[in-house]
Amino acid sequence: MATHAPTNYDAQREKLAEYFDRTARKAWIDLTSDAKVSGIRATVRAGRERMRDTLLGWLPQDLRRTRILDAGCGTGALSVAAACRGAEVTGVDVASGLVDIARERTPSFIGHGRIDWHAGDMLNPAFGEFDHIVLMDSLIHYLAGDIVSTLAQLSKRCHGSIVFTFAPHTAALGAMHKIGKIFPRSDRSPAIIPVAESDLRQRLASLSGWQIGRTQRISSGFYTSQAMELVKL
Repeated sequence: MATHAPTNYDAQREKLAEYFDRTARKAWIDLTSDAKVSGIRATVRAGRERMRDTLLGWLPQDLRRTRILDAGCGTGALSVAAACRGAEVTGVDVASGLVDIARERTPSFIGHGRIDWHAGDMLNPAFGEFDHIVLMDSLIHYLAGDIVSTLAQLSKRCHGSIVFTFAPHTAALGAMHKIGKIFPRSDRSPAIIPVAESDLRQRLASLSGWQIGRTQRISSGFYTSQAMELVKL
């Protein structure tokens, strides 16, 4: 496995940072709050809430004295939930504006937990080592090869499990991806890239010392994402 983030990863990371800090900041703040949103966005919000509950459910209930990396923390809902269960959370996102919102939304009391917020690259080794790493919808804009390379980098700093999501290849997602490539818009977010589960499983088999655990697909209107768990042997 590569010892650094691949070029495609770097380029896509910069696109994501620019999009979420400029074009989509307000929409993303509304989506991740209690603000009234359109019917379509309401289905996305519901799907994301179900996915967040799923990933949190795959972590130990008691997270005291447990270090967690929330890679792609967005506005921080998952980080806060983990901290309320006692975790020491490092919340990282490429979009500094979203991290600012996460800081503002952090409750004054989160029990025994703690959150350190950072704007930057989730692959930065300076963040240290973790018991569990969570990547909720952080990799849905990447090709299968970049997803596995990213997970390989993170696996070197993880002692327990990695739970992540990817965009599963379905007829609907495949068609939307093709249409997006044919009719690009300057204000559109970096494309969600559908990945075949069979291809991803085959690539992940090369991840020495890890095995695939649970998996769960969640569909809610315009939101379709699949969770997968990697467990250290």
